[in-house]
Amino acid sequence: MRRWRDRVEAGQELAKALAGYKNKPVVVYGLPRGGVVVAAEVARALNAPLDLIIARKIGHTFHPEYAVGAVTEVGDPVLNEAETVSIDKKWLENAIKQEREEANRRRKAYLHGQPPRSAKHKTAILVDDGIATGLTFKAAIEELKAKKPAKTVVAVPVAPDDAAAEIEAEVDELVCLLREKYYLGAVGAYYEYFEQTEDDEVIDILSEFNDG
Repeated sequence: MRRWRDRVEAGQELAKALAGYKNKPVVVYGLPRGGVVVAAEVARALNAPLDLIIARKIGHTFHPEYAVGAVTEVGDPVLNEAETVSIDKKWLENAIKQEREEANRRRKAYLHGQPPRSAKHKTAILVDDGIATGLTFKAAIEELKAKKPAKTVVAVPVAPDDAAAEIEAEVDELVCLLREKYYLGAVGAYYEYFEQTEDDEVIDILSEFNDG
């Protein structure tokens, strides 16, 4: 089974697969927190700016760990209609509002108020450390499209084959180093070291690009 040493190695390998975009009009977007480590390696190799797309899970009213939807800073929420039909609409509206506010709070914390980079007429590359399932990832793709790029690209080290097929239908290009028919159930299973990425590391990475 293919395994990466850590997110840095996975990002470096992804960057090689994306080498055709080097020095082109590109913006790389990482999904915090772990995806930012991978995205930074891609952005460095492509000589491209790095920004964030922050997607937040909307947990079920009685089982918060179970996602019934997801929302980003500005995009429309992506909802599992089969699950949300039985949920109180006022509660759902409030949950969406709270998670959107949290996404915006995190952007301010990570980027110290720096405005989002424009991807209009450019190639927008969305990077994460892997895909398990994903309402949050779908919400991130919707926000990526809302930026009106010339081309939308998703780049991940690993994804289940069915999820990869769904994403391919939504974007212009999917770069996935390992498409697994028999997925191991967790992204971390494909890494030797998969510690949680801390907020301070995300801030340090982003300051490197913003100061440069």
